[in-house]
Amino acid sequence: MLKQIGYALRGSCSAVLYVLNTLVWATPIFILSFFKLIPVTRWRTAISGVLDRCATAWIGGNTLNQRLFSRIKWDVQGIEGLTRQDWYLVIANHQSWVDILVLQRHFNRKIPFLKFFLKRELIWVPVLGLAWWALDFPFMRRYSKAYLTKHPHLKGKDLETTRKACEKFRNKPVSIMNFVEGTRITQLKHKLQDSPFQHLLKPRAGGMAFVLSVMGSQLHKLLDVTINYPQGIPSFWDFICGKVKHVQVRVNVHPIDELLRNNVFSMDYFDNPEQRARFQAWLNELWQQKDATMTSLAATR
Repeated sequence: MLKQIGYALRGSCSAVLYVLNTLVWATPIFILSFFKLIPVTRWRTAISGVLDRCATAWIGGNTLNQRLFSRIKWDVQGIEGLTRQDWYLVIANHQSWVDILVLQRHFNRKIPFLKFFLKRELIWVPVLGLAWWALDFPFMRRYSKAYLTKHPHLKGKDLETTRKACEKFRNKPVSIMNFVEGTRITQLKHKLQDSPFQHLLKPRAGGMAFVLSVMGSQLHKLLDVTINYPQGIPSFWDFICGKVKHVQVRVNVHPIDELLRNNVFSMDYFDNPEQRARFQAWLNELWQQKDATMTSLAATR
């Protein structure tokens, strides 16, 4: 009973600090986002640098919070040699919202600030849309097959539009994050998919292929991240209460040019069924290795 009360108090205090830290750093981000509306390239580039530093400091505050209220044994391998001067595509298995905190904590100040591709419609979300735009989250436009059938002249226009939106990253290092399973794993989702993997959902190649099609020539390295929670998948509340005692992270680095050079991926992905099958097969094999890694980690806990 006393132990549960202790967890509740710890979680409540931690939650308050998360909120305060977010408010502290969200304020300058929102203010600076309005200054970024000034259509001068050098000005916007300078403001973007300040905004990224604000976001980096926000993650630093969250990490301090975790150190104050959690006693986690971190087992992290593979992040040596990473640099903030490189361009990365980061993929990972997805089990909990805690995954994002884990990724932010261990990649903060080691690689450029993690950013997600967002649907173009999300730019109109009140407050958050402006913040995402200010932080240079790339917005993509995707047309459905049905829409393209009715408007064939728009074929390829989505890639072209998103590619132009990513021009800002040509001279500015970036890390693009993609959860290729598309959703967090649950027992029900695993069963409905009839997933061939013990610990994972089936990987979806489309989102990753879209990023590579738009930014393949700019990205340098693929970071394949495996996250494992030996005690079981935690909720956000479990994490901030200090109930999570052990987290394992493994990072494998793959040069992007190897994927292109070895024809694992090619820029005609969306028009070439053979290429789509080849890339999906490669991703399935990568996920098989990840599944084996998680089995191995479970055996060493």
